Amino acid sequence: MRAVAGGDRAAFEELYRRTSPWLAVRLRRRCSDEQVVAEVMQETYLAVWQAAGSFAGSAVDGTAVGWLWTIAARRLVDAFRRRARQDRAPDTSPTPAPAPAAEDEVLAGALGDEVGGALRDLAPELRQVLQAMVLDGLTVRETAVLLGVPEGTVKTRARRARTAMREALS
Repeated sequence: MRAVAGGDRAAFEELYRRTSPWLAVRLRRRCSDEQVVAEVMQETYLAVWQAAGSFAGSAVDGTAVGWLWTIAARRLVDAFRRRARQDRAPDTSPTPAPAPAAEDEVLAGALGDEVGGALRDLAPELRQVLQAMVLDGLTVRETAVLLGVPEGTVKTRARRARTAMREALS
């Protein structure tokens, strides 16, 4: 990050090469619109290039990747806000049922059978709230925008998810 902050294009290209596939997968998990994902990726890396000097460790995990994800998640929330403000006709096309995300499968496997099973048993809307707030470090407000539900609903789902996890693991 110090090299990127100093304007080193090669260091920035290396950062992009190493992190962009991972970041794209995480963004696609939260947004199926490829155009939005591409815009968020572009905005994220532009912000990294411009603000690399301010990197002092991430609130998420202290690493550059955590910092990068924090920027991307906030840019995605901003994109959802922009989309919500636009006056669009409702989309009447049927949406395909989502396949289980690779990220969910890896997470469940990494956490062990007991925790992974408890996560798999959660209702999808509860699992989404846990993922956004706990794993991605988003606030209640950001999670509400990301998922398109009121803040009170996010709080209720988070409480229900924690209760369900506690009961499943006891």
